[in-house]
Amino acid sequence: MANTEPLHDLPIPGMSLTAELGGRPWQSPAQYSTVDEAVNYYLKRMSSEEFSQQLEDILELGIPVTDIANTIQMSGVMDGKHSVDVGMLIMPVIMEMMMLIGDSADIKYTTGLEDPSKDLVSDSMLAKIKNELENKKEDTKEEVKKEVV
Repeated sequence: MANTEPLHDLPIPGMSLTAELGGRPWQSPAQYSTVDEAVNYYLKRMSSEEFSQQLEDILELGIPVTDIANTIQMSGVMDGKHSVDVGMLIMPVIMEMMMLIGDSADIKYTTGLEDPSKDLVSDSMLAKIKNELENKKEDTKEEVKKEVV
């Protein structure tokens, strides 16, 4: 027989909105308030062997550098390391460091800054598709003329 007792220890809806003001790390002053301080923090963290190994594994999965960098800097915001604006300003530095790690490990990675439309269909393929559509259009016109006559 299944346990039919209600679970009373679950969070109440909206409970996360009732934390004391300033009780969350991102509601307090940031630990690193300048871009230079935040860059030094990340460069020190990212130069560890453990980080490099984890990053290499993630890059090999094909996850874009921009997505990884954004996740890292937003985690820093949530932990109270720096503010959102400092996080956005240090994004290029984080990305460059990750690309340097990827290049030194000879990993082929995507930056996330590539033009996605160029990868989907080449110019020669577009020309071929256009020609086929025009041919079908002409064939359709001829069939309509035959039906009308």
